[in-house]
Amino acid sequence: MNPETRNARTQLIIEAAERVFTHKGIEKATMQDVATEAAMGVATVFRFFPRKEKLVVAVATKMLETVLETFRSVAEQPISCMEKLELLFDHFISLLEQQTSSNVKLLENFESYAAQFTEPLEDIELFNAVYRDISQVFSTIVEQGIEDGSVQADLPIAETLTTIVNTFGIFARKLSLQKNILVVEPDLAQEKQLAILKHILLNYLRA
Repeated sequence: MNPETRNARTQLIIEAAERVFTHKGIEKATMQDVATEAAMGVATVFRFFPRKEKLVVAVATKMLETVLETFRSVAEQPISCMEKLELLFDHFISLLEQQTSSNVKLLENFESYAAQFTEPLEDIELFNAVYRDISQVFSTIVEQGIEDGSVQADLPIAETLTTIVNTFGIFARKLSLQKNILVVEPDLAQEKQLAILKHILLNYLRA
């Protein structure tokens, strides 16, 4: 099998697995489910991914790569550090939209699934490598904040920006999950909560 065909088949399996994991949950999904969704034999799926854990990591890595693309797109904008932070906050707020909520739920599911293993999942280093790339891209935004004066100079900028972005991102993910649980009736709309938090954090950071 030539490399292009193999890569196309690999992506087909990963995309099918993403749909199956989203619909059934990672725990309940089987390799046969993935094969059926991909319209191929289960033996073929196993040739590309000998273990389910390997496929799970491939799906999670693919989703994290979309986050990396977002960070890169923001980092490349010819705007100030504060404006880039606002764009990142807006991206996290967009997680509340229906079309993106499945990715949020699946990443949460992946973290719960991975936590059950006493040893690192096979190929988890690929996932971690993408996470490190995100951190590296974000570090360029931090460096800009130090240089362009848009962030308060008396703050420990690197530590503060990392803490704030992580906190906002985690909160947005949790609210996105909550929004899709029908029995939960928030006292204040999730979008409003994030808008308020965004305003508080940006005012705290702004020079």
